Amino acid sequence: MKLAAVGLLTFLSIHVLAQQPEKALSVTPKVNFRTFWMSTSYAEDFKDDYSLGASINLGASFQYKQNWSFEFGYRYISNVWSSDIWGIDPLSGRNNRYERGLYDLLNPKDRFFGKLETLHLDYKSGKLELSVGRMPINSDWINGQDGRLAPTAVEGLKAKIQADSNWKITGWYIDRLNVRGTSEWLNPGETIGIFPVARDPEGRPSGYYGNTRSERLTVLEVDRKLNKGNLHFSHTLAHNIFNTYWLRWDANWPGSDPQSAWITGLIAGYQHGIGNGGNSNPELRYKDPNDQNWSFSARFGYKKSGWLAHLNFTKAGGKGRWLNPREWGKDAWYTFVPRERNEGYENFEALVAYAEYTFPEINLTVYNHWGFHWLPFVGDVAGNKYAFPSYKQVNVGVKYQPKKYKNLDFHFLVMNKEALRNEALTPAQRYNKIEMIHVNGIINWRLN
Repeated sequence: MKLAAVGLLTFLSIHVLAQQPEKALSVTPKVNFRTFWMSTSYAEDFKDDYSLGASINLGASFQYKQNWSFEFGYRYISNVWSSDIWGIDPLSGRNNRYERGLYDLLNPKDRFFGKLETLHLDYKSGKLELSVGRMPINSDWINGQDGRLAPTAVEGLKAKIQADSNWKITGWYIDRLNVRGTSEWLNPGETIGIFPVARDPEGRPSGYYGNTRSERLTVLEVDRKLNKGNLHFSHTLAHNIFNTYWLRWDANWPGSDPQSAWITGLIAGYQHGIGNGGNSNPELRYKDPNDQNWSFSARFGYKKSGWLAHLNFTKAGGKGRWLNPREWGKDAWYTFVPRERNEGYENFEALVAYAEYTFPEINLTVYNHWGFHWLPFVGDVAGNKYAFPSYKQVNVGVKYQPKKYKNLDFHFLVMNKEALRNEALTPAQRYNKIEMIHVNGIINWRLN
C-alpha cells in the first residue's frame, strides 16, 4: 500500500464527511507536546553526551455518527541543545547510542524536521473495527517503543473482531514503518539496520543494512478470557525473514484482603527463519533461515494498596540467534527493562525484580528495576551478536501526574549498567553498554 492510496482514502473520507449535515460530524483537536532531556556519563575516558529535545504533534480527530472516524497528526521534532552527539567516541571508535536516537538517524544534520505520523480512516460496526492508513501499534514484537521524542508507527491495515466478551481477534497487514528516531517511511526490509548492525555469525561486520528484502509484516493476535486469567496468542510474520509464535497466560489470585492479589504469568515463544533470511548471500542476510529458537518466561508477584512487586525470569535457547529488529519494538519477555534489550543472542538467562509504590493522594509513583542478565561470552561471535557482556542493570524512576492538570505528566529515570563477569573487555565492548549512568527527564502534555 502506497501513500497515494492512503491519500485517496483520506480525500474521499473528508469529501463524504463534508457533504453530511453539520450535526452529524464532531471534530476534536489532538495535540501532544513532549520535551526530553537525556544524558549519558561514564567513569572512564569515554565521551559523555547530553541532549535536550522537543516534539509536538498537531492533529485532529473527526467523528461521523457512530461508524466513521478519521484522524491525522503531523509531528515536529527539534534538537534544542546538545553536546556533539554525532561525533565518534575517540577511545572506542563508536557512535553514541542513546542521545542520537532522539532525532533523525538517517539525516543527522537536521536539527529541526517534521513527519506525517498519523493518517488513518476507521470504521466500526457492532463487533467489527477496521482501520487503514498510518497509525500506532502495540503488538508483542512490533510496537511504539515510546522511549524517545516520537514512537514507531506503521502504515497498513488493521482489523479487530470482538466476537463476545471473552474473545478478541486482531490482525495487521503492514507494508511500511516510520521507525522512532527517523523521519522517513520505509518498507520493513529497508528499516532493518538503521540501528547498529553489530557482527554476523562469522564475526564479520554485518552487511544486511540496505540489503534486506522484506516487503511486508503480518500480525495475528487472539485474546481469550478464561475462568482464571487471560490467554494471549500472537503470530508475527516478517516476510522472507522469520516467523515468531507467542503464547502468554496472566492471572491474578485473591490475597488476604480485597485490596491485595498474587500475580502469576507464563510465556512460551518460538521463532524460526523463513525464505532466504532477507538475502540469498549469507554475508548480507539478516537471519539464517535454518535458525530455530525457543524462549520461556515467568512472573510471580504481589500487589496491595499502593504496592506492586514481581520477580521475573527468562531463558532462551535453540539454534542460531533470536532476532527481532530493534527498529520494530521492544522485547516482549517479562524481563524487559527500559533502556536495554536481550535480542540477538543464541541463549541467555535473565532475572529481574520490579517494585513500585504509588502515593494516591498526590498521584506520584516511585519504581525500581533490578536485573541480572547472563549472556553468551563476548568471544562467542555466533551466539552474541552485539559483543555485549553479561550485565546487571538498575533503574530508578519517578512518575508524577498532577491531579489538577491531568493532561500533564512527568517522568524521571536514572539507569546504571555494570558487567557481571570478569571478562577482558575492549573499549568498544564497554562504551554504550556498561559502566554508565544514564538519565532521562520527560515532560508530556496532551490535549485529548
